Amino acid sequence: MESISRKTFIQSSGLLLAGEILVKKNAAKASDAPRSGQPAANAAKKSTLKNVRLETGFVYEDEEVIATETGLFRVEIEDGKIKAVLPNDPKADATDAKGQLMLPAFRDMHIHLDKTFYGGPWKARLARNRSVKDMIAFEQKNLPELLKTSTYRAEKIIELLQSKGTNFARSHVNIEPTSKLDSLKNLQKAIENKKNTFGTELVAFPQHGVFYSHSEQLMKEAAAMDIDFIGGLDPNAIDGSVEKQIDFIVQLALDHGKGIDIHLHEGGEPGLRTVEYLTRKVEENPALAGKTFLSHCFVLARLDKPQLEKTAERLAHARVGVISTIPFGSTIMPIPTLYRYGVNVMTGNDSIVDHWNTFGSGSVLQKANMMAQLYGQSTERELSRCLKLATCDTLPLDDNGKQQWPKAGDEASVVLLEASCSAEAVARISPVKGLIHRGNVVFHS
Repeated sequence: MESISRKTFIQSSGLLLAGEILVKKNAAKASDAPRSGQPAANAAKKSTLKNVRLETGFVYEDEEVIATETGLFRVEIEDGKIKAVLPNDPKADATDAKGQLMLPAFRDMHIHLDKTFYGGPWKARLARNRSVKDMIAFEQKNLPELLKTSTYRAEKIIELLQSKGTNFARSHVNIEPTSKLDSLKNLQKAIENKKNTFGTELVAFPQHGVFYSHSEQLMKEAAAMDIDFIGGLDPNAIDGSVEKQIDFIVQLALDHGKGIDIHLHEGGEPGLRTVEYLTRKVEENPALAGKTFLSHCFVLARLDKPQLEKTAERLAHARVGVISTIPFGSTIMPIPTLYRYGVNVMTGNDSIVDHWNTFGSGSVLQKANMMAQLYGQSTERELSRCLKLATCDTLPLDDNGKQQWPKAGDEASVVLLEASCSAEAVARISPVKGLIHRGNVVFHS
């Protein structure tokens, strides 16, 4: 994985500062906007990009896709949306994209913005913290110190993600007796400070177990706050009961109209039982369909083929998604099988330079690249399809090569890269040259 050098961090920060200056100069007057719903209130009302490279189709030879056709266009943006995609006019009074490839902005769907060493002195993880319960004990001792700078460090991670082309993240946030609701409140400050250039969803995450750490009341209080999902953690290993923890989470989600996103590291019978029990609860409660996710879910990597296919089919039917960090040690998740059965698969950076994980580049495009390498996806068509892991399924071309993005009315959240097409962007983890969030210029080199 790519390490974050001081030079790269300073360069990214400089780009972001330039983007903030552009926003202040070109945006309409700011006012409050919902955290993750509507376009930012200070999005520039109208703007135009020229010399924008867009994908227009596949090039075939003997029925094989051998290249991707592209062309230069002019893109009009208004009120945070794409107003029109027009023929290019090099002489137009518009921001010059200089032939850079425009793709949908990237989305990091599993990260912990609330606790990190990033933005401070270098520190590697400790070898003595081997199990989840070891880490719980470590956090109970060290979280009070981390909370002192958690708002600042969350902002630094957001800036890192933006420099890698990401404009949206789903962040898990600790809810437990050590930090109580302070981790959530500190993160909400960071999100408020970045609301015009970054979108979020929040998961109330009982990192120390719901019942193991007696976090029930805190979880109920968090559920009534501005969060989007109810989280969970290894129900059998941490709380001693698959049914008890999941029943609590499901009822809390139903009571407050939230989704569900559960960390599941357990394998074997307890892991599979957790998958099956949660799936059954979603089948019994259709309001949770499409809003329920299993993060990590390593048990799927250890199932034999018949059991895996049966489980994948049921997950897809119940509309329970899987959010997979790639890779995770030696565990290779069966992502191609999940895709084949129609399971919603997403990814994220998880921990970035914190007490859980020493690594983390901040790039979900790198995750798409890793997926392509792990599963041998090396042709033009295959690489172009792998991009969906970074964009949450939005692709410029459909499977037959028909252009489907961008269209008038689409959200104006886009990334500009130094690449000829999305296949090259995935294969080479192409450099990000610009990011626009809901019509707001975050940066453009």
